Amino acid sequence: MKLLSVNLGRPRQVPYTNQPDGLTGIDKQPAEGPVPVAAPGPKGVGASGLAGDAVCDTRYHGGDDQAVYAYAREDLDAWARELGRPLANGSFGENITTDGLDVSGALIGERWRIGPTVVLEVTSGRIPCATFQGHLGERGWVRRFTQKGATGAYLRVIEPGEIWAGDPVEIVHRPDHGVTAAMQFRAVTTERELLPRLLAAGTALHSETLAKARTYVAEHGVR
Repeated sequence: MKLLSVNLGRPRQVPYTNQPDGLTGIDKQPAEGPVPVAAPGPKGVGASGLAGDAVCDTRYHGGDDQAVYAYAREDLDAWARELGRPLANGSFGENITTDGLDVSGALIGERWRIGPTVVLEVTSGRIPCATFQGHLGERGWVRRFTQKGATGAYLRVIEPGEIWAGDPVEIVHRPDHGVTAAMQFRAVTTERELLPRLLAAGTALHSETLAKARTYVAEHGVR
C-alpha cells in the first residue's frame, strides 16, 4: 500500500460553484517533493491539512474532520473505464491518491501511517456537490457518484509531518465496529435508517455525522 501522488489545488475562478467569489481549489495536481501535513483547525476556520492546498469554500470543505481527502487509484480506474476517458491522479479533487488500499471500505477511526511520521484517521465519506459535477463535466454526476458509493474517505490529522509521493501506507489501527466510510456515506445520503448503526464508531465519526446520528436516534426512539 502506498501513495501514488500528493495533490494540491490552486484557487481558480469557475462558473459552476456557489462559493461567493466563484473560486474553487478542486483542480488538484500532483506535487513534487515533500508536502507538510497538519491539523488545519475547526471547519469554517481551518482549510486544508496540506500546506499549499487551497480550500476556497470553508462553509462546506476543510477543517479538522476533512483535513485530507483520499481516493483509490483502483476506483479512479473503474470510473475511467465507465466514463470512457482517462482520469489522472487528483481528478476527483483528492489530496492523496492511493494504491492497494480499500479507501471507501476503510473503517471510521481506522488509522494510517504514511511515511515515517504522519498518522491520519478516517472520519467519513465524501458528499458530491455541484462543484465536483462541474469540474468533471459529467451531467448527472452527483446522482451517479452517489449511486455507485465509491466515496473515498476524509481523514483527520493525528500526527503531523511530511508526506511524499511513493510513501508507504500502513494501517496501524483498525476498529472492530464495522462502520465504513461507504456506510457512513449511505447513511447521510440515501439510507438514513443506517444512522443509528454509525454510533458504534463514536467520536471517531465526523462531528457533523455524529450529531445527525444522535438526533435521528432521539427523534425516532431507536438504539
